Order: sequence, then structure tokens, then C-alpha cells
Amino acid sequence: MATLSGVLPILPTIFTTSGAIDEAGTRRVVDYIIGAGARGIVFPGLASEYDTLTRDERLHLTQLLGGWIGGRVPFVVGASAASTDDAIAYAAAGAKAGAAASMILTPKTFADDPAGMRDFYRAVHDGSGIDIMLQNAPAPMGIGLSLEKVAELAKAVDGIRYVKEEAPPSGQRITRLSELAGDSLRAVFGGAGARYVIDELLRGAKGTMPACEITELHVAMFDRFERGDEAGARDLFERTLPLLNMQAIFRWRLTKAVLQRRGLIESTFVRAPGPEFDRYDWMEFNALVARLDDLMPLEAAA
Repeated sequence: MATLSGVLPILPTIFTTSGAIDEAGTRRVVDYIIGAGARGIVFPGLASEYDTLTRDERLHLTQLLGGWIGGRVPFVVGASAASTDDAIAYAAAGAKAGAAASMILTPKTFADDPAGMRDFYRAVHDGSGIDIMLQNAPAPMGIGLSLEKVAELAKAVDGIRYVKEEAPPSGQRITRLSELAGDSLRAVFGGAGARYVIDELLRGAKGTMPACEITELHVAMFDRFERGDEAGARDLFERTLPLLNMQAIFRWRLTKAVLQRRGLIESTFVRAPGPEFDRYDWMEFNALVARLDDLMPLEAAA
């Protein structure tokens, strides 16, 4: 199996105005991500509001995604869960849907239990048969494992082949983790909304896993970097950073606002808690997306 690399965006869960899952809208975003040149799709992740989805919703959407993606790009299924049984179920459902790997946050119940962590990841790998991407996110989303613990897990559990490193400073940590883990890992990815992507790539990251609202710009950035045009990659990075800084605050609300502005979804409804836009935020949002309108298609400003 080819090693995962490049831009692998996190697919958000699209909801109707009533809060139900909008399957048609979600599928439009899938097709947009693939058409924009992404080398894979990840669902569900933190940017998918995964912890607001029911077990049945996650399993159903995983099955649908397998058909929608149809092998056009690799599918990485999010299998983070509080219990081992649920994590196995999500990873196994992903495997059945054609996923190449499962992305998993270490459950907080194992924060001080290294043996429990090893048993957990071994059980998920044995129960699904697909590679594992350990997502190392800082608190409160994750438990922010030390790099030594991440490397120990990668060496102890054959199934852990990738890491998404998001604890700050991510660039330094990617360098050090690559040194500690050696051949135990196929690749380390950056996250954090691609706000540090150039530094991460320079330090050996094989790709990035941001939210999806400007996928074609992240793809162009990565492609420029990959062919040796670091200056061109930095030009795009600097163009996108103001919007990504706003996304760091408003997260899925910002993502969905951009997707709606682009005509891809009808509703920006979110289930997860978090800051909401006030009228000044909308003014700033409009200004920031307008400054990118020469790089990506946008509908008329609201």
C-alpha cells in the first residue's frame, strides 16, 4: 500500500438548519475536496464535530463515504472513541468501506496507563486490519502525549504507522518524533489548520491535515513546496494565514461559513459549542474571503 502523503483535509459533518445530517451537502463537499486535488479525505475528526455524532450516525456516514469516495483517493476513517469497543467498531466500519487507515486520539482514560494504551491500539488494529494514525493533540481535545511515549507506542504496536502531531511547537516536535521513532513510522503529518505547514514540511512532515474550506489553496501550496518552489509555497501560505487565524478561533463555524459562501452547502448549522460571529466578525470574514477571491471561486458576498 502506498504511503499516505500530501494534503488530506478533514471533512466536516454538514447539517440542515434543523440539525439533522445533510447527506447531499456532505457529498458535495466530498466531491469538492477530491476535485481540488487532495490526496485523501479524513472523516470524522475534530473538525467534523465527531463527538456530537451518535454511534449510528458515524457508522452510517462511514459506509456512505466509502461509496462516495469510491477509491478515487485514500480514505482515513476517524475512530476516536472513549471505549475500546467503539474504536474497534469505527475502525472496522472504515475498513469495510475501503479506508486505508484509522485516525485515533488516545482515550483520556489511558493518560497515565502506558500498558493500557498499547493494548488499546493493538486491539483496534487487530479488530480492523488497517493502519493506525495516532492523533497527538494537546488538551483539552487530546492528552498531549510526550514524544517519547508516542515513539514507544509506534515501536510497540505494529499497526501504528502514522502520527498526526498537533501539540505545540509542532515543527520541533515533528523533527524530534521522526528521530525517536525512526523506521517505526511511515510518515508524520501536521495539523493545527495548516497554520504552521511550511515549517512542518521543512522539518520532514509528509503532509498536512487541515480543515477543508480552502483545499485547492493548500494543495497548490504543497505542490509548490514538493517541486522545490518554497518561495511560491510561502506566497500562498501568507495569503491564507489571516483566514486560518480566524478559523483557529471559530473553527467549524468559519469552515462552514466559507463552504456556504462558495455555494457548496446550504446551512452553517453546528452542533458543537464555540464562539459565534457577531456583526464585526462578519465584516472581518467578508474582508478576508474577498482578499482570496482571485484564488478560489466564491459566490456573491452576503
